[in-house]
Amino acid sequence: MAEPMTADDGDEFRSGFVCFVGRPNAGKSTLTNALVGQKIAISSDKPQTTRHVVRGIITRPDGQLVLIDTPGLHKPRTLLGERLNDLVRDTWSEVDVVAVCLPSDQRIGPGDSYLVEQIAHLRSRPTLVALATKSDLVSGERLRQHLVSIQGLEDKLGLSWAHIIPVSAVTGDQVEELGDILLSLLPPGPKYYPDDEFTDEPEEQLVAELIREAVLEGVRDELPHSIAVVVEEMRMRADRPEDKPLLDIYASMVVERDSQKGIVIGHKGERLRQVGTAARQQIAHLLGVPVFLDLKVKVMKDWQRDPKYLNRLGF
Repeated sequence: MAEPMTADDGDEFRSGFVCFVGRPNAGKSTLTNALVGQKIAISSDKPQTTRHVVRGIITRPDGQLVLIDTPGLHKPRTLLGERLNDLVRDTWSEVDVVAVCLPSDQRIGPGDSYLVEQIAHLRSRPTLVALATKSDLVSGERLRQHLVSIQGLEDKLGLSWAHIIPVSAVTGDQVEELGDILLSLLPPGPKYYPDDEFTDEPEEQLVAELIREAVLEGVRDELPHSIAVVVEEMRMRADRPEDKPLLDIYASMVVERDSQKGIVIGHKGERLRQVGTAARQQIAHLLGVPVFLDLKVKVMKDWQRDPKYLNRLGF
């Protein structure tokens, strides 16, 4: 464990863990990326895009904030869904602050109330913050109504928000202020990660997620849940001059049925080529090196319901 530091202004160095929670597609991943200033979590308009815990690290002179983006809590229809919900609940009990994302363009519904109530009933309740995400999508009057509705959850569910903050990850409105507020809620503590780290995700996991994000773009609604990505091999190509490096990546996109395989590949492989191009550009930008990407599509029948396949895919 690192030794505690002192902030440059003489105040104690603060550090800790903040978990973003919310219904699927509440803007958690986009907000994580905006705060970190680097893309570490994939985002999509498809529900249940996030499938594992992503840690984003923000290090400042006065403290270190570790953001944890979790899958959206949902009514599970598969064994995968059950495992993702368990992952979310396990994370709640290990953090200092839980920030609940309540999209400004959606009414607060039973799903939101259920989620907040689950957190409120934790034996050791973390500090609670409410975030009115996607504030750029609504008028000022609609935003005010939304904030009043969020405030109303206090009496309804017997809890107290430390802060209620409207924020837009897309426009950047209130993002910096949100970082300041979250850090102020953390206790004095050590620096957990080196200054130059922005995530503790393995590179293979980051690459797999960027590929999955490219696959999700434009696919029909029933397909996103059935796609997983596995990086089989990543290595720098040998015998390349130092000024012309090339990273070779071999990855497989896993689907549940042969018909889905056809959708991912597309007519004469056109869809697969589009995915490869988009993913390769994102990976090269993230890792700072040119990339050769070899993509294959595999079928694992009903993998979301099969413990053997889930274990093999890391869930």
